[in-house]
Amino acid sequence: MRVISGYLGGRTFASPHGHRTHPMSDKARGAIFSVLGDIKGLNVLDAFAGSGALSIEAISRGASHATAIDNDKRAHSVIEKNINELGLEDRIKAIRAYAGAWSTRHQDQLFDLIFVDPPYDNPPYRDLDSLPRHLKETGTLVLSWPGNQDPCKFKGLAVVQNKNYGDAQLVFYQKIS
Repeated sequence: MRVISGYLGGRTFASPHGHRTHPMSDKARGAIFSVLGDIKGLNVLDAFAGSGALSIEAISRGASHATAIDNDKRAHSVIEKNINELGLEDRIKAIRAYAGAWSTRHQDQLFDLIFVDPPYDNPPYRDLDSLPRHLKETGTLVLSWPGNQDPCKFKGLAVVQNKNYGDAQLVFYQKIS
């Protein structure tokens, strides 16, 4: 895998092996950041982080800090390896935990941008429901979801954009005012 753009553009990084994670394509990752536009200075939560690709891409494009959460031991090890090899120890924090459990313990933490890319074969709906509480009033939550299923409905959030990319869809949410 590679960083698409920003100061780390072109650098490569590892991805976990096996079927427990599904790496997001460069095309879909690029589409997310194209829709988001300028993310300089934003604080990012990357739930179900896998390789940490979305965190890494966000930092490369100017985000100030990212928190990458994954409960899978192999994925967490890969995220830490990628952080170290790319010199991002002071910009990305890797946490090995279930997203819902982390959310319960850190209810007061707020983020400008939340990436949610859960396993497609068995989405942890209870974990998903807890994540919107971490979104700042003007923030955006981006969900990667199977293209053949209706996207999640999050209490207090409205869909502002939905893009399909083959077997995946990207759904952008913002708080309802």
